Amino acid sequence: MKPKISFLLLLLSLTMNLMAQIPANYDESKVPDLVLPDPFVSLKGNPILTVEDWENIRRPEILRLFEQNIYGQVPKDFDTISFSEVKEKDNAFPDIAIFKEIDILVMRNGKSHKMRLNVYIPKKGKGPYPVFMLINHRYQEPLSELGETGFWPIVDLIEKGYATASFDVDTVAPDDPETFTEGILKTLYPEQLSKKDGMRGLGAWAWGAMRAMDYFENEPLIDASRAILVGHSRGGKAALWAGANDTRWAVTVSNESGCGGATLSRRKFGETVHLINNGFPFWFSENFKAFNGKEEMLPIDQHMLVSLIAPRAVYFSSAREDRWADPKGEYLSIKLGSRIYPLIYGKEVNFPLDFEEQKEPIIQPYAGYHIREGRHNLTLEDWSSFMDFVEMNFGKK
Repeated sequence: MKPKISFLLLLLSLTMNLMAQIPANYDESKVPDLVLPDPFVSLKGNPILTVEDWENIRRPEILRLFEQNIYGQVPKDFDTISFSEVKEKDNAFPDIAIFKEIDILVMRNGKSHKMRLNVYIPKKGKGPYPVFMLINHRYQEPLSELGETGFWPIVDLIEKGYATASFDVDTVAPDDPETFTEGILKTLYPEQLSKKDGMRGLGAWAWGAMRAMDYFENEPLIDASRAILVGHSRGGKAALWAGANDTRWAVTVSNESGCGGATLSRRKFGETVHLINNGFPFWFSENFKAFNGKEEMLPIDQHMLVSLIAPRAVYFSSAREDRWADPKGEYLSIKLGSRIYPLIYGKEVNFPLDFEEQKEPIIQPYAGYHIREGRHNLTLEDWSSFMDFVEMNFGKK
């Protein structure tokens, strides 16, 4: 535990030093005029008007641009995958839930890697149950504390009739610039490390979410067709990238994921591409660093990540005091990105208000948003809106 605490203190010190050198912009008058790439014009300049043109031409183009310039590749190949249940922890909620600790063993080219998935399934009712899956980077905190703070409210989810699961990012790729290769990157996909558009930390966590989905498809008590992927902050960035790559997720939820996640990079508000690449150089591909201070040169922006998730459902959430994550940029991103639902898929989605007028959660089919009072965190208030959005899209179970 001490090395982890020491690393976090060092990282905080480095980030504060960097902020002193490159101060974050919190002045809306200094935000550049937004000239955003058009999701509905192909690289050859042709308009994209139909589902067929979107799914066969433009969507693959945009996915590849994000892969090349921001997140790096997410390899889909491996030789075998297997699931085994272990019993190392006590069930913290034995009266209401079945608890399963699942080791997911993946083999490729004669090497193997094991990641751990923690799963809670309701005892009451009849499955298979829809499932909320959390990408968890607060692995140091006991489950009881995560529940009390609302970061992972297992009891509330179970009592609402949902299964819920999470994996610690460290069991896939450590959240550490010195040791992030000590997971799947070194054991299964070492060739990625030599590529400028190779997988790095966030891509590895997205890969881990996909392997969790592989398990859900093999668990009779879980309805994998009604699976919701949730991530907060850095986990929210990874969740969006996983949702874009893996069409099995019915709903993707990003909570306060900011730069490199939900917010528009071109706004250069709060955390910028330069700040995040210097503070967390192991999260993104090497190519992303070429856009430090040059966000306007990116061939994509984050509203186009929303379009990659369609026609499946997507939800963003922000906190008013979390200016570092740029709540206005997050709102504009989903407002602009969700145009794909009516324009391509013929599905009604409406974000009628300007950001400054936005107060109540927008709970509607396909795309939703809320902003709450308070600071950067994942709370029960957030989860309550996630569940409302899911019930709107799935129907109440």
